[in-house]
Amino acid sequence: MELTKDEEAALKGEKGKTLQLAYRILAATGEATDAERLVPIRWAHLSGVNYNTIGDAGEEFLANLSQDARVVVNTTLNPMGYDPDNVANYEIGDKFIKKQESIKRSYERMGVNTSFSCIPYEIFSLPEKGTRVSFAESNAAIYANSIAHLKTNKESAFSALASAITGKSPYSPVRESNSSPKTHIRFKIENPDELAYGLLGFFAGKVADNSVQLSGVPHMDKRQCKSLCGGMGTSGTCAKFVLSNEEGEETTKKPPPTVTTTTDYSPSSSVSADDDVGSDTIDFDKKEYQNIYDELNTTDRGDIITLGSPQLGLEEISNLTSMVKGKKFKKRCMVFCPRAVKDQIKHLGYYSELERAGCDILSDCCTCLTPLISKDKVDAVTTNSIKGAYYLRNSNGVGVNLKPLSKIIEEETE
Repeated sequence: MELTKDEEAALKGEKGKTLQLAYRILAATGEATDAERLVPIRWAHLSGVNYNTIGDAGEEFLANLSQDARVVVNTTLNPMGYDPDNVANYEIGDKFIKKQESIKRSYERMGVNTSFSCIPYEIFSLPEKGTRVSFAESNAAIYANSIAHLKTNKESAFSALASAITGKSPYSPVRESNSSPKTHIRFKIENPDELAYGLLGFFAGKVADNSVQLSGVPHMDKRQCKSLCGGMGTSGTCAKFVLSNEEGEETTKKPPPTVTTTTDYSPSSSVSADDDVGSDTIDFDKKEYQNIYDELNTTDRGDIITLGSPQLGLEEISNLTSMVKGKKFKKRCMVFCPRAVKDQIKHLGYYSELERAGCDILSDCCTCLTPLISKDKVDAVTTNSIKGAYYLRNSNGVGVNLKPLSKIIEEETE
């Protein structure tokens, strides 16, 4: 990978140990991804914040790094392990709280916006099209490339942090997420709900490389779009999808506004008539749907309900409030959203309505990898999240009952 004189000097340690470490990470990432050079970025979104995922070694690393390191671009942060506002309602150990707070302080010292959200694209203003960013959260990276017309690698926790400190990211034309997709998946599910889109995404992440072409996809609402991004980001390395008709022709629609109650998601793409797209064509039909569903769904009922992986935005909270009006959940229902959205829904009255329906509304955390859900106290969880289902089973060790939100409301409320 070609470096400038300044970058080479930093890599040699001539500008301090912190920058040397950051450039070592970028250099190693660049070599591994056939990158040509480093390019400037405008925004970094970091993972590596939940104590459940980074452990004592990660907490100690951040504590040491934050003594000198400072971010040089706008930098936001993924969810941590719990919501400080209602941690008393859950049995979280003192050690976890102490370590999680240490991680939070480290990021604050570095100048990171402790947004604790996996949907930064919904709570912050997006830069202009074509802007290069560095997103470590997988669903956000896919959303950025596919919907927001930004450009990001599917970063790791380390590479995104290094990008935040240096303001640069490796550029690889071979792995550029806007390159023409070679895998074409034909979506053949009638009247799909968000579960179908999430399963499609999970399937696409397994079979596609850096990008994938999807055809047969009807207009998506926000819940369905985020389910597609979340599922795709969970199962593989795919960092972008483009929508087309059956012949491979690009479907071009105006990008939707950030917050609305009637959003139609039909993203434009970089596919043109001259591109060699969809050379490997696969059908996602009832058989493939059932195969992925059977892989992730392990039980027919859950002890609790979780909604929000990716976290719910304002539009989804508004819709959920309408769906549960006059109803009450029969069991604990945990609703995860960003703190920025939580503040909004308090002013709009949605917060009190959801509380009346029996919802615990949690910010700063997410369904995935949270100690709020323990296999010692919960055997199984009902959710509509494909990403949540994967991590609940593999990391939390609990059973998963997958249902679309409409069915959860129908069967789990009275």
